[in-house]
Amino acid sequence: MNTLKVSVVTPDGPVYEGEAELVSVKAKSGELGILPGHIPLVAPLTINAVRFKNGADTRLLAVSGGFVEVRPKQVTILAESAELPSDIDVERARAAKERAEQRLNQAKQDNVDFRRAELALKRAINRLDLTGK
Repeated sequence: MNTLKVSVVTPDGPVYEGEAELVSVKAKSGELGILPGHIPLVAPLTINAVRFKNGADTRLLAVSGGFVEVRPKQVTILAESAELPSDIDVERARAAKERAEQRLNQAKQDNVDFRRAELALKRAINRLDLTGK
């Protein structure tokens, strides 16, 4: 079957390079399933998992925003941050989730930046979901 060349890059450098038959991302406009020969597009990404499928093998990657650029034979993801499940520190993600939840509870009383706390919570939940813990 035809495959796409896939690259995931963050400000810290490349995170993933490989081939995939299907790339699934969550853009701000909705879920995108990208197959070889897809029309060119650029779309902003949400905080979510990216899936790379090759036959029965599916790889996951936690992405925190950024953009996806699609060309007929290549997908490039420029992400603010991206982590493979094996690279995620579960204890750190749990601590980040608890901190964000506390900030959201304080937002009702204090002068806490609600949007920033909400995004931190989404990032932590995304990372924990990918690890299955």
